Amino acid sequence: MEGVEQVPKNALKTMVQTLFKDQNQEVIDGLIDDLPKRWERFDDVALLPLNAFSKPTWDSIDRNLLWNEITKVLNVNRLFRKGEIRGEKRESTAELLVGTNPDVIRIEHGVKFVYRITECMFSQGNLNERKRMGDLNLSEENVLDLYAGIGYYTLPLLVRGGAKHVTATEWNPNALRDLKRGLEQNNVENRCTVLEGDNRSHGNVLHGKFNRVVLGLLPQPWDGIETAIQALENNGGMLHVHGVSSTNSPQKWEKEVVERLSIFDRSIQIVESKKIKSYAPHWDHRVVDIEVGPLSSDS
Repeated sequence: MEGVEQVPKNALKTMVQTLFKDQNQEVIDGLIDDLPKRWERFDDVALLPLNAFSKPTWDSIDRNLLWNEITKVLNVNRLFRKGEIRGEKRESTAELLVGTNPDVIRIEHGVKFVYRITECMFSQGNLNERKRMGDLNLSEENVLDLYAGIGYYTLPLLVRGGAKHVTATEWNPNALRDLKRGLEQNNVENRCTVLEGDNRSHGNVLHGKFNRVVLGLLPQPWDGIETAIQALENNGGMLHVHGVSSTNSPQKWEKEVVERLSIFDRSIQIVESKKIKSYAPHWDHRVVDIEVGPLSSDS
């Protein structure tokens, strides 16, 4: 079963009682209370939450034995544990606990995402937004994905949205490797151009070429705003601007998006604004769809 599942707590509880039978009941009860409530399962993989099984008490038995028993209980062949997302390239530090191959495939709504889980991140919380992008009818559109990563939005736009062509820009070599593999796995590489490096460095290659631009960078995509609006065709188009906003006042963030776009002398109109997921306490990951008007005659 794909996706986020409830842990089979009774089976894990029995595992703890068996492995730690020589410990007193208080220790056993503490370990049972520390069991994770959820995990992600896909392919032949279980991905444990950040810091799962990290209490020192778990070290009273051999860790390899523990990981192998967890793998059996969860009925998978490979076991990983999430790590922190680090650096401006937002790289994964997930640990491979059981198995030897760090490369995985996730399938969402018929789209295959291929990535090395120990190097590239994947946010399950963006599932609905990936579906929304795939639900668009893009057969007549050229689309620019400014922060493509492994193809989080590029692949749904192509596979399900049927985009005429997508140009995907990315500067992380690990993500680029996996983006190209994802394009091949989905047989859409002939409708995608991959541009490597900082998207601000591509100059006239992007200017005036696109009907739609996705800016999927967190916490804010401000450095790509100028590139995005200049990349739209002269007669206008659509921007999907992602960012982090206060849970209590998303309008403040929306207003800043509009203000940053308004300096380019084109009409700016919010079409829709949506919460994608919680980002941190009191902060949300949101996306705002912006309709950009045509260039004025004196621009």
